[in-house]
Formats: sequence, structure tokens, C-alpha cells
Amino acid sequence: MNPFILFVLLSGLGLGTTITFASSHWLAAWMGLEISTLAILPLMAQHHHPRAVEATTKYFIAQATAAAVLLFASTTNAWLTGQWDIQQNLHPLPCMMIMIALALKVGLAPLHTWLPEVLQGLDLTTGVILSTWQKLAPFALLLQLQQTNPHLLMAMGLVSTLVGGWGGLNQTQLRKIMAYSSIAHLGWMILIMQFSPSLTLLALALYFIMTFSTFTLFKLQNSTNINSLATSWTKAPTLTALAPLLMLSLGGLPPLSGFMPKWLILLELTKQDLVPAATFAALSALLSLYFYLRLSYAMTLTLSPSNLTASTPWRLFNTQLTLPLAISTMLTLLLLPLTPGTTALMAL
Repeated sequence: MNPFILFVLLSGLGLGTTITFASSHWLAAWMGLEISTLAILPLMAQHHHPRAVEATTKYFIAQATAAAVLLFASTTNAWLTGQWDIQQNLHPLPCMMIMIALALKVGLAPLHTWLPEVLQGLDLTTGVILSTWQKLAPFALLLQLQQTNPHLLMAMGLVSTLVGGWGGLNQTQLRKIMAYSSIAHLGWMILIMQFSPSLTLLALALYFIMTFSTFTLFKLQNSTNINSLATSWTKAPTLTALAPLLMLSLGGLPPLSGFMPKWLILLELTKQDLVPAATFAALSALLSLYFYLRLSYAMTLTLSPSNLTASTPWRLFNTQLTLPLAISTMLTLLLLPLTPGTTALMAL
């Protein structure tokens, strides 16, 4: 892609997200979401592959549906209440429609069915943008609405944790596995949003770091399915040794960074007398942990039948930038000791 066109599209992504962040008017927020959607569509279809075009079409239909519902609900709210401000009290019916539209935009269950199919048709670079940056603007609006319909948020959060773990069990494609991982992590964030927005932001930030590390790892290894992970030891042995720790951090095992948000979320849910919800979320996390362990097993304890049994006879010179992967990997693995400082900052 032409560098100038790429710069314009990435600027459009940043502009749309910034407009949504700064807006106090529903029309301005809707405009920012639409700018972000229109900016990422050419990035998704840039390879002109039939799968990429299909994924772009599905993404456009899902996002256009969510945007139409959001615009209709905000107009209905303005008709019923006489104001367009986001911070003002909303009418219950349009508020529920707005939350459903935002859930469709980020891929929360049960409105998640487009996300695995779309992510499977994209290249890994566009996939990491879709899994991270594109969730910021809808999350900013959900954070402002989190006290208006807590029961709907709790239900979507619990369903997302279950669907995210259950749906990834029989997948062999890495991008689909990461899509269901995204759904499960979003469920954890939605669960705690009404009780501790700062904890939601912490979980979102750590999810971004872990997802960026994982996608960058797959891109460096040029892997798109589980079988291709078995050949990774000949390409980058040190990275292959660290990869299971990345997966286990995504699963939330101590003493890795991914344990921090899940531990704090379970603690907060218990303080709010929601022990059944905390138990359900913890059990659902075991489902996700299974396919992370499956990836770890395929990468470190499995040998491809086409590999030589000796050390690597040759290696191509790697031209990919590895510094972002090194930094994000260290953050993914070693942030747990900062938990007391993080909780102190959230308490301020």
C-alpha cells in the first residue's frame, strides 16, 4: 500500500477514536465511530484476496447495523428526553438499544458471531488493529453508560466469558482462537465495569499488551494455524521457549502479568457479594486456559514431521522489527510485582 494512503487511513483511525473520546453529543460520538470504521475497511481489503474481501464485507455489515441502531436509539432518546448529551440521564429503552449496538461493535456475546469469521480473513497486522485499537471508542461510550443498565452488562459479561472459552476449544486456526480469546477477555472487563471502571481500564491495557505480543509472535513465525507452530523451534528457539509463557499469561496464570486483572476482578466481585458470578467467571477461564495450553503444547512439545532432527541447517535473515515484540513480551510476563502500586493508584 502507498505510504501516503496508509498514513491517511491510520490518521483516520486516530481521528475517529479521538472524536468519540472527546464527544459529549451522541451525533459526534456516532460520527467518530463511523470514521474509524471507514478508515479500517481499506486496510482489511488491501490484499484483494477473496477471504479478505469477504471478511471486510461482513465487518462492514456488522458495523453498519450497529451504527444504524446507535443512531436510531440516540434519536429516539432525543425525542423522548429533549437532549443529546451523553452524560445526561437516558430513557431506559434507547439506553438498552445503545448498549446492544456497542456490544455488537466490540463483539460481545451473544452478538459475537461476526468476530471470528472476520478476524480469520485478515492478515495478522490488520487483525491486531481490529483486536485492540478498534475497541477503544465503543469502550469509552460503554464506560459512560455502565451505571444505566447494570443487569444487561452483567448478563453479557457472563455469557462472553463462557462463549469465549467454549468457542475456542475445537479451533485450529490461530486467528479464530485469538478472536474467542478477545470475547472472553471482554467478558471479564464488562463484568467489573459497573463496580470499578479503573479496573476495567487496567484489564483492557493488559489485554492490549498481551494480544499485541501474541499477534507479533505469530507474524514473526509466519504462523496461521496450530500445525505451523510445530516448526517454530527451527526459526527462533529462544522465542519458542518464551511463547508458552505468553499463552499462559493470556490464560491468567500466576506469576505472569495476565493474572493481575483476573485476580483483582474476582476480588472485587467477591466484595460486591457476587460470589456466583465470580465462580462462574473463574470456571469459564479454565476453558480458555485449555486452548492456551494446547497452543503451548503444539509450539514446544511437538515436532513437525518435515523438520530435520539436527539443528537448523540454514536461516533466512529476519527483516522484521523485533524490538516491539521484546518490549511487549517483557510487559506480558513481568508486571505482576507492580500489583500493589497499581491498586494504590486505582484507589486515588
